[in-house]
Amino acid sequence: MPLITDEGYALGTLCVMDFEPRQLSFEQTEALRMLSHQVLAQLELRRKLIEDRQTIKQLEQARLEAAAERARAEELLHNVLPAPIADELTRRGRVQPKYTRSATILFADIQGFTLLAERTEPARLIHLLDEYFSALDEIGARHGLEKVKTMGDAYMAVAGVISPDRRHSIDVCLAALEMRAQLDHLRVECEAIGEHALQLRIGIHTGPVISGVVGNRRMTFDIWGDAVNTAWFMEAFGVAGRINVSETVAGHVHGLFNLELRGPVEAKHARAHQMLFLNGLKREYSRNEDGNLPNDHFLSEYHRIGGSRLAHER
Repeated sequence: MPLITDEGYALGTLCVMDFEPRQLSFEQTEALRMLSHQVLAQLELRRKLIEDRQTIKQLEQARLEAAAERARAEELLHNVLPAPIADELTRRGRVQPKYTRSATILFADIQGFTLLAERTEPARLIHLLDEYFSALDEIGARHGLEKVKTMGDAYMAVAGVISPDRRHSIDVCLAALEMRAQLDHLRVECEAIGEHALQLRIGIHTGPVISGVVGNRRMTFDIWGDAVNTAWFMEAFGVAGRINVSETVAGHVHGLFNLELRGPVEAKHARAHQMLFLNGLKREYSRNEDGNLPNDHFLSEYHRIGGSRLAHER
């Protein structure tokens, strides 16, 4: 009996053999025909099972690939945005703007970058920027700062927005001292090989800000407010190789750091800002002569104020 599918494909023939020649009756022929239908049904069932297994395998592979893509997308999102912001965006599809009553903003600018850009080949220039900004990123992350953005050779970070506490001004000042020391180290290396050395100009201010995420296709985390403008003013009217802080920052950290009064500097609309240089940690709180590294006495005071992160890092 031929085995032919409903689609017209011939799969083979069903044969019934015996030791003697026989003439099949009508009932036997019909029984053989029914048997062939059952064989076809079983073969068709087996084919569908194989197809189903392949489909399930393909679906599982697609699921794994989708999960991997999702993980890569989330990793990229966490690299672009602060972790709590990225988590909120993943959960809710949007980020609620947030008002923070007290945050500390740091602006850093590379002095002499414009001249360097004119004299340096593009590949070397990008390498230098990557080296400088990577160093600032690593230092800022250790001290609880969130990088907001880079604008050419300018760098902006904030503390106290993502994880509010009482010590964000101290954290930013510690980070600024370490950033300056790191850039001084890189400057010495550049001078040793005859390259033009760069210096960092840093400005810091503490005040209220509004934070949020803007954009749909290329989302960015940003902060706004008069405090941001004041922090930029501290940097713009600073001095290369030094850290310029506002009177507000000085009020928060004066007991721990050595500050040098500069006096008021006029800004727009006849508004004057009191400025001070942050020279380093006070001698009793410093681990070295440069005043860049805190000692155990500082860590005890830091913990008393309300922070234990630095103690854990020790």
